[in-house]
Amino acid sequence: MSSLADLPAAASVLIKEAEQEPVILFEGPMGAGKTTFIKEFCHQLGVKENVSSPTFALVNEYETSEGKLIYHFDFYRINEEREALEIGILEYLASGSMCLIEWPSMIPNLLPEHYLLVKLQPSDEGEVRTMTINRV
Repeated sequence: MSSLADLPAAASVLIKEAEQEPVILFEGPMGAGKTTFIKEFCHQLGVKENVSSPTFALVNEYETSEGKLIYHFDFYRINEEREALEIGILEYLASGSMCLIEWPSMIPNLLPEHYLLVKLQPSDEGEVRTMTINRV
């Protein structure tokens, strides 16, 4: 992605991929654009409420225009996987609803067997980002 103008097309690609896999992990360094990308992704799915990083709440819930739930997690600030267990991460993952997880490296033993992995990597050229999507 060379600029923010490329976000809609990139989000559309991920939406097509997500039809088969409701759990999506987002990896990338701080400032890579994970939350910005998730905002566009949710917007295209018809989420009307404000999409923001749940850094302190750990999880935000959104509803699509079709009435489907999306759970957005940010595990940047947790110290132990136990904290994710306490908010019910396993129940969320088993719900069949879409789960968008930022900083999944903080909960490696709690991740499901199958998921989509989105890696965002900023470059030294301003807004330019490299995005890869892998099915695991």
